[in-house]
Amino acid sequence: MTELLYQLLDTPKAPLIIQQALVILNNENEKRRAFYEWLDDDMKAEFINGEVVVHSPELDRHTEAVMNFCMLLNVFVTKHDLGLVRMEKALVELTRNSYEPDVCFWGSSKAAAIQPDQLYYPAPDLVVEVLSKSTQKHDRETKFIDYAAHGVAEYWLVDPLRQQIEAFTIDADTDEYEAAGTYTLKQAIESKAVQGFAMPVRAVFDKAANMIALQQLMSA
Repeated sequence: MTELLYQLLDTPKAPLIIQQALVILNNENEKRRAFYEWLDDDMKAEFINGEVVVHSPELDRHTEAVMNFCMLLNVFVTKHDLGLVRMEKALVELTRNSYEPDVCFWGSSKAAAIQPDQLYYPAPDLVVEVLSKSTQKHDRETKFIDYAAHGVAEYWLVDPLRQQIEAFTIDADTDEYEAAGTYTLKQAIESKAVQGFAMPVRAVFDKAANMIALQQLMSA
């Protein structure tokens, strides 16, 4: 981010560019307020770079992966009182954009500030997006940059077609994500943002494996 700023300031047009950018961002804020008034409980929609993105229904493998992962994470976080887990309908409000991540986690300090009647959520500590044909461009590009810029410590991309999980963590020197690994069905994955949480990748994509993992989490 700092490098981009210096590149901008290196041109004599910087004041004009900043003025134009402010006009655009102010217009976006008006559209964002209208988006909040328009949004209702029956739809999944996001506000991304000035545009409203309405999501169509997902394939069953996408929905199952979301549910399987959320059950595992929620059981672990609830059992150990580590914070808060939400799925799909939690509207995360960042500086410019508003997202509804598939699964997200806030640690204890952030979770303590979230109220029962709260509608907009702060940046989570872990975001999990399950890829689909219609969402993967934003998941891999816009959100990838935005989550890192707002301090989301860990970002997982779940691919239900390839049945794998890509994990990314923030590089403290650049405030950008660096790859932590790609995990396949025969492997287990461990979170850095959720202390102690680990699971077999297969448990996200297979009902029987999910049940075994849930039982192990409950009895551990």
